[in-house]
Amino acid sequence: QLQLVESGGGLVQPGGSLRLSCAASGFTLADYAIGWFRQAPGKDRTGFSCITRSGRAAHDEDSVKGRFTVSRDSAKNTVYLQMSSLKPEDTAVYYCAAHRTDWGCTMDDLKYEIWGQGTQVTVSS
Repeated sequence: QLQLVESGGGLVQPGGSLRLSCAASGFTLADYAIGWFRQAPGKDRTGFSCITRSGRAAHDEDSVKGRFTVSRDSAKNTVYLQMSSLKPEDTAVYYCAAHRTDWGCTMDDLKYEIWGQGTQVTVSS
């Protein structure tokens, strides 16, 4: 069974940091581009970062540029989302997803075949 499991979410104060992990089982994550998405209460799910198979990251929202970074560790079959300078508006359920592709990555959630279950991130004092 192909699965992605996110972990690392939780409650953090404004200005704090969190690192989310996205671990794959049943398949080799290195064969996939990985996207990160989030869904805030009452809002649609949106993509904000992705990373190519070669490890090149892209961020599609001005709101996360300079604060979020994405990396991957093929040996651990895991992708990471490092979040810093967190703001209350970052509060959301965060999802990772995998897209089998030979190049590039996309924020289009319709392209992604495998999804994690999501992890809650709450930024509050």
